Amino acid sequence: MQRLTMSVDDDLAAALDRHMKEHRYASRSEALRDLLRELQARQRLDEHAERKEDGTCVATLTYVYDHETRDLGRRLTRAQHAHHDLQVATLHVHLDHEACLEVAVLQGPVQTVRRLADDTVSQRGVRHGQLHVIPVKRVRRRHAHGGAAHDHDHLHA
Repeated sequence: MQRLTMSVDDDLAAALDRHMKEHRYASRSEALRDLLRELQARQRLDEHAERKEDGTCVATLTYVYDHETRDLGRRLTRAQHAHHDLQVATLHVHLDHEACLEVAVLQGPVQTVRRLADDTVSQRGVRHGQLHVIPVKRVRRRHAHGGAAHDHDHLHA
């Protein structure tokens, strides 16, 4: 076991203390170990998804950005159009006079989705960003909708 010494700002320390209290941890160390185990489990899931046959996923990318940041809206729109093959839908919400919330539903190869998410949330003016990835298996099936049988893909989580 290794001992780590960390410095965090007051807000993060308070958040850790709240988490500790809510979940009845005996110490900050145990609370932090559990959070890191959760991160490790998510990373394993992501690695598993990337190793799957086609590495396909569905995902949501949620981010808040300041639409007044120079050219940010244009850059984000340009990136979305450049990756139109990944975009399923986008929800845009005006939070206040400066901030917008966007939720993009994405579908495609895990690594490509991650790259788009990283490129998006690392933009100057993007305040918060979170990618939620769900590995799926693409299955082609033949069945009828309204009487006419045809083949098409289904995504199974």
